Amino acid sequence: MARYLDVHPVDPQPRSVRQAVEQLRDGGLIAYPTDSGYALGTALGNRDGLERIRTLRRLDDKHHFTLVCRDFAQLGQLVQLSNTAFRAVKAATPGPYTFILPATGEVPKRLMHPKKRTVGVRIPEHRVVQALLEELGEPLLSSTLILPGETEPMTDGWSVKEELDHTVDLVIDSGECGTEPTTVVDWSEGYPEVTRVGAGDPARFE
Repeated sequence: MARYLDVHPVDPQPRSVRQAVEQLRDGGLIAYPTDSGYALGTALGNRDGLERIRTLRRLDDKHHFTLVCRDFAQLGQLVQLSNTAFRAVKAATPGPYTFILPATGEVPKRLMHPKKRTVGVRIPEHRVVQALLEELGEPLLSSTLILPGETEPMTDGWSVKEELDHTVDLVIDSGECGTEPTTVVDWSEGYPEVTRVGAGDPARFE
């Protein structure tokens, strides 16, 4: 059964945050709220966690995983940014956007798109996620929690717990979170292409 943590959305309890991070460091898979629905998260180096996400969401090897970052400096270590992309991404973060960009050598190859050598990155505007990332000290390997056959992410912590009780190791509930997935902007060809319209205003990239 998954552990269930009820965490304050604005002032997360440090003890709960530490428990979630311990789970990640122990090789666990967690479900956590963001500003755009729930996401699945596991430590960057956790190969088993990566495969568990693939299995749970029935993803193929073309799926772009997302590296959830604490701040822009951390994001900049993981992806290559042209001057134009740098300014646009910095202006849109933190917020409900995922950016597909060429990965740097800091990113393990298994996390990149097999042909494009790209990866997704984002900086959520959610206090609980920021607290997790601060305690963890590194980006979180993530994927939006959209179950097979569904088009929208899960948004209610208790429903996540009931649905995935024997699939994930820990569920964080901090009340209401965003109901739409992130807007995805693909910069891999050197210009922005909106490939999924979600919570973030796509107009700034059109």
